[in-house]
Amino acid sequence: MTWSHPRGYDPMVACSALWRERTGVMIEWDKRSLQDFESYPVEDLARAYDLIVIDHPHVGQITAERCLAPLDIAGREAERAALASGSVGQSYPSYGWQGRQWAFPIDAATQVQAWRPDALDAPPARWSEVLDLARQGRVLLPLRPPHVLMVFYTLAGNLGRACATDPAGDLIDRETGVEVFEAMREIAALVDPACFGMDPIAVSECMAEPGSGIVCAPLIYGYVSYATSGFRPHRLAFADIPAIGSGGPVGSALGGTGIAVSAFSKASDAAIDFAYWVASGDVQRGPYAAAGGQPGHAAAWEDQAVNAATGNFYRDTRATLEGAWVRPRHDGYMAFQQAASDRINSGMTSGHRAGQVVADLNRLFREGSPAQVSGAAGGRA
Repeated sequence: MTWSHPRGYDPMVACSALWRERTGVMIEWDKRSLQDFESYPVEDLARAYDLIVIDHPHVGQITAERCLAPLDIAGREAERAALASGSVGQSYPSYGWQGRQWAFPIDAATQVQAWRPDALDAPPARWSEVLDLARQGRVLLPLRPPHVLMVFYTLAGNLGRACATDPAGDLIDRETGVEVFEAMREIAALVDPACFGMDPIAVSECMAEPGSGIVCAPLIYGYVSYATSGFRPHRLAFADIPAIGSGGPVGSALGGTGIAVSAFSKASDAAIDFAYWVASGDVQRGPYAAAGGQPGHAAAWEDQAVNAATGNFYRDTRATLEGAWVRPRHDGYMAFQQAASDRINSGMTSGHRAGQVVADLNRLFREGSPAQVSGAAGGRA
C-alpha cells in the first residue's frame, strides 16, 4: 500500500516490475488518496498488506501495536550500513525506534521552498522578502492539517529554538511559541484564505497552472514531479527555505516516506528482500528516480543525471534536508499532530491570543497519549 500520487505510486510499480524479472516474485500495489492515507490506521494496513509505505512519526505507534516487522535482521549488517551511510539528513535514523529499524527511507523530503523561475530572478532568501511578495498577492502557503503544524515547527527550528520531542515537558517555550504564531498569523493574513484547506499538492497545482500569478510557496514539502519539464504548464523550481532566523536553512520539519514490512505477512522474507533492494543506492538513483520517484538515498541526490532531469531539485534543496529536524515519534504523537494543527488553525482564523494558543499546544503535547488526545492518526507530509 502506498499513496496516490505519481511520486508515491509510479516508482513502486516500475521497481516491482523489475523485481519480478529478477526474482519471479510479483508485487501488486494499491494506493489511497493522500487524505485517506493520512488517516487510515497503520495496524489495519498491516493486516491487509505485506509491504506498506509509512512516514517516520508513526514509529512509536507501530512499535506499541507490534504491527510491523523490524528490518535489522542478522546477516545483513553490511547492507544496512550502506543504507545508513546514504541517508539524506536524518531520513534513515528517523525510522529507528527503541533500538530497532522499522523502515528504510525510499523518499526524502522536508519543507523547502517552491518558486517560479519564469517569474522571479531568484527565490527569496529571507522571510521578509516572502512577506513582500505576499503583500503583492503572489504567495501561497499550505495550512491544511498537518501542514500548518509543520510550518510552526519549521519556523521555530529556523529561529534556532526547535520544538521539543519528549512529551514529558512543554512543546515550546512561551516566548518562542508566541513569536512563531504571530509570524504565522502575519503571513496567513496576506495569503488567500483558501490556504487553510490546501495541502502541498493543491498549492503546487495552483502555482503550475496556466495564468497563475503565484510565484512562491516559502514552506512546502517539495514534490519533484513539478520540477520536471512538461509535468504541468509551468515548471516549478525548488530552493532552500527562506530564513527567519540567522542560522541559514536549518530546522525544517522532516517528511518523506519509508518502506515497511507487515508483522502479519506470510511472505515476510520476500517482502524484506524487496525493501532492502528498492531502498539501495543503485535502485534509487536508477529505476526509482527514472519512474518519477523522489529518492531517499544520497546516491540519487548527488547524481548528475537525476539532477539534470529535475532542474537541480536535489542539489538546490540539499542544505535544507541536511539541516532538517525530526518530529516527535512517541506513541500518541499522531493524534497530537492532528489536535495541534486544528488548534493553530482555530487560533489564526478566530483571532485567539497567541499566548493562549501556545499554552494549549503545550497542554496537548504533555497529555498526548492515545487515551488523552482524540483525532485522526495521520499526517504524511
